[in-house]
Amino acid sequence: MRLGKSIPATLEHLVFVPTSEGREFPTLIAMHGRGADENDLASLVLELEIPNLLLITPRAPFDFPYGGNAWYSAGQEGVPDPETFRTSMELLQKFLEQVKVGYPVDRRRLTMLGFSQGAMMAYATTFSNPSMFHGLVALSGYLPTRWSSQFQPSNLTDFPVFISHGLNDMIIPIKFGREAVKALTDAGANVTYREYLMGHEIREETIRDLRQWILNTLQVTQG
Repeated sequence: MRLGKSIPATLEHLVFVPTSEGREFPTLIAMHGRGADENDLASLVLELEIPNLLLITPRAPFDFPYGGNAWYSAGQEGVPDPETFRTSMELLQKFLEQVKVGYPVDRRRLTMLGFSQGAMMAYATTFSNPSMFHGLVALSGYLPTRWSSQFQPSNLTDFPVFISHGLNDMIIPIKFGREAVKALTDAGANVTYREYLMGHEIREETIRDLRQWILNTLQVTQG
């Protein structure tokens, strides 16, 4: 996998393309958390060492006052400000259409991944149009149904989902990860859930388990 040339799009982003050419690739859209940028999850996914995976890491559109970027302004308990959240959703949906045209994306194997705020965006985007995606990865996040009935998990029969959470997460407590597992399982999704002895972070154990899930779910060849 190597850093490729980014196309003009509604969101600034990095794209990492497989070294092989001439075909479409399983694709991961990886969305960072609050106070980070497009470089944050790029380093994590590169650690997965999956060569024939197309990776796209968008930058959230709003500046975070303490550095980095954010997908929305957050109020009490992380509840999004409706205006900034709506703007990000619109930009993200346009961005997805642009990258499907501009990069060698296998549309049958397009998966959303997010950490923290990015996980909430991944949930909301996938729930809005589950038929567009092949899978969903939510790392240390919470469901948008906590504050809006618009984004209910539905039509997810056998839909592959990977959820992980830290037992000692003080930013988004573990109860929200468990709540997501129940809601998606009730909606028929095929949920893989992992809890780790960690805080609001991603550790080596997460990468190991996520790598196996991606290989199995997206059927990525390693040659």
